[in-house]
Amino acid sequence: MIIYLILIFILIFLISKISYILNLVDNPNQRKKHSKPTAYTGGLAISLSYICSLQIFETYIYSLNIIASIASLMAIVGFIDDKYNLNIGGKLSLQIIPIIYLIIIENLNLNQVGDYNYFKLELNSFSIPFTLLCVMFLINAFNYFDGLDGVLSFTSISVLGILYFLIADENIKLFLITILLPICLFLLFNFSIFNLPKLFLGDNGSLLLGFIIAFILIYLANQRIVHPILLAWSVSIFVYEFISINLIRLKNKKNPFKPGQDHLHHIFFKKTKSIFLTNFLIVVINVVLFTSGYISFEFFNPLFSLILFVSFFIIFFIIRNTYLIKK
Repeated sequence: MIIYLILIFILIFLISKISYILNLVDNPNQRKKHSKPTAYTGGLAISLSYICSLQIFETYIYSLNIIASIASLMAIVGFIDDKYNLNIGGKLSLQIIPIIYLIIIENLNLNQVGDYNYFKLELNSFSIPFTLLCVMFLINAFNYFDGLDGVLSFTSISVLGILYFLIADENIKLFLITILLPICLFLLFNFSIFNLPKLFLGDNGSLLLGFIIAFILIYLANQRIVHPILLAWSVSIFVYEFISINLIRLKNKKNPFKPGQDHLHHIFFKKTKSIFLTNFLIVVINVVLFTSGYISFEFFNPLFSLILFVSFFIIFFIIRNTYLIKK
């Protein structure tokens, strides 16, 4: 583990330095408020760390190892987008390639979404298209959270921490740790702690994290390791925010694919003027939502938890919409 940590640090440091030399930087503009050009290759560094982890650790779980391997392709897709600013059609077309590989070739398609006592939601022939839509949905939901230092990283860490809590298998726990550690070390560079070169995740990072967490959730659901509704609760903040912001944009006749300053982290930052408080609030919301879902699942039943998940979304959407109207 110590060797892995040292290797991660060296990889991130070298990639950040090379990025500045090659001018792989995100320049400030009217929408992007950082003060100077900043390297956007954090996702590439993290994906290389994941590939190295496969050589260092032996988890003996083929599906998880292949997810970590193919995730590097998603990081490359994001890097191409960062470099050439693809249109929405180009982005989605490239994203589909590694997703289809895992779904079709590796059979990592969601085949059920849970037993709810009175009924069981089996997908059968809808399995492949449903999985494709879910993965695309979650990947782009993660991308929505990458607009302020630390937000996507800390929220992803909260998801991985929740999954670690839910799982008993030591091999899977080890895998989750190897996924989590590079994100933690990346934060040192993201906040330029100890005067380290500042680094952004970029689309290569947001797509990477969304991709790898989406397929981890699919694996856990298919193997009946964690009930699907608990997996949904673990990423509830991503699901709620992605659906809410797009519904609000459509209601206000705005392009849902156009970047804006109406994301939850932007709203919190405008209110608090603090990156720390913004990150803290978003992580707390996700943890509180999951805790509510977990309690409803354990003390009542999965169906009650599912109903609560939908009910909390409606409440979240009403508050979100009302707040934006006031603004």
